[in-house]
Amino acid sequence: MAIEGVSGRTSYLGSSILNLKSQLDTLTQQLASGKKSTTYAGLGVDSGTATGLRAQISSIAGYANTGSVLNTRINVANLSLQGISSAGSQVKAAAAGATLNLDSSGKTAGQKTAMASFTQVIALLNTEVGGRYMFSGRATDTPATESADVILNGSGTRAGLNQIIDERGQADGTTGLGRTVITSPTPTSVTIGEDVAGSPFGLKLSAITTTSATATVTGPAPPAAPPGAPSEMSVDLGATNPADGDKVRFTFSLPDGTSETIELTATTTTPVPAGSFAIGADSTATAANLKAALNTAVGTLSNTALVAASAMAASDNFFSSSPPLRVNGPPFNTATLLVPGTATNTVSWYTGEDGPDPARGTAVAGIDQSISVQYGARANEDAFVAQLKNIAVYAAVSTNASNPNANGQLTALNSRIVDNLAVHPGTQSIQDIQADFAGAQSAISIAKDRQTQTGAVAQSMLDSIQGINDNEVATKILALQTALQASYQTTASLYQMSLVKFL
Repeated sequence: MAIEGVSGRTSYLGSSILNLKSQLDTLTQQLASGKKSTTYAGLGVDSGTATGLRAQISSIAGYANTGSVLNTRINVANLSLQGISSAGSQVKAAAAGATLNLDSSGKTAGQKTAMASFTQVIALLNTEVGGRYMFSGRATDTPATESADVILNGSGTRAGLNQIIDERGQADGTTGLGRTVITSPTPTSVTIGEDVAGSPFGLKLSAITTTSATATVTGPAPPAAPPGAPSEMSVDLGATNPADGDKVRFTFSLPDGTSETIELTATTTTPVPAGSFAIGADSTATAANLKAALNTAVGTLSNTALVAASAMAASDNFFSSSPPLRVNGPPFNTATLLVPGTATNTVSWYTGEDGPDPARGTAVAGIDQSISVQYGARANEDAFVAQLKNIAVYAAVSTNASNPNANGQLTALNSRIVDNLAVHPGTQSIQDIQADFAGAQSAISIAKDRQTQTGAVAQSMLDSIQGINDNEVATKILALQTALQASYQTTASLYQMSLVKFL
């Protein structure tokens, strides 16, 4: 009969000890990590569920990070928008309350404020956040605009706003009669007409009326022949002099879309008051006096309101058109067309991406599985252009203090700046853009709150699958330690046993 050694008979004890040791190691690792297993295989049938929950939690964390980045970008953009809005308000207030005193450069205190504000607005439109220009549309690595100095003064062969204003002033006839011609077709009539048919420059005839019962007015309309002749309007006093106090009113449209009316009153007063014409010995002499008064009034209008309107139109051509429009010249004083500037002869102030789609859609980010927000912006949006072209033209115009019409020019310019920088219903404003950004931030906040709740539930479920009960594991560890100690003692005793000791 074969006799088994102790090692053979006790090999099962060694296996049991190793098993107990393995269980103890697993429980110790669980207690240290707080998890049932460091591998999905260790979770058994719950491994698939755990994988899905982990993916959901990771996705939520990614959306949360995206929301934080977007909030930072939008907050910085909102600060820029607030600064641009404040700059417009400051310039509007300066134009409304500024004195008409000119410094050596031909600028008022209000215009100096406009210069500082224009530089500030350009800097704000070139705001960069983390290497991304916020107002360049999709061209996130490109500044939104040229520098303030280049926009106003040009660069090399490229004309800036100052030059565009000067050329437009020549084309509009701001030092003459506003591209109009005043004649006397008959001894008792006075006619005023545009110098060229179809020209966009100078004063445009709008209406003529009179309170005289004996005078006749016609126009404004092109003469019967030849076709395409310039528009004219006229007044014929007839054979009888007008009565003292009778009026003739000439209304003109100006290049910026505003209108002005010249009202001339027949008078017997000597000397003749401003805005009047003397009643002569007969209607022929009175018509001659009316023509002279109209010449003076149109000359004054051309050297006051037309100067401001021309500058406003030039600024609109420069900022609102892409490429900018400029007078087809030289010569400029006889020009009849506006033409697009080229990359070599005219500054294009906006340097960002310019597409046909809405500006907000140039930057889109997902903030949830099926939700995205739009937060793009372009510096050439209507709200920005309205601010820029008015602030810039106010800063750019210079006035000659020796000109007797200087105050009239400044008054006309100030009134236009005040009106244009006011909020006009139906047009985009800075506040509209801020509202768009606020909507994006609201969507981000709502999504974040929902994701926080969803993430908490998912994390709780994941913890229940892969987490442990510390007390339960600690109890199992103590039990295994006791069992392992007893096994060690038993095994040691068996290994020390021999046949001699047994007998």
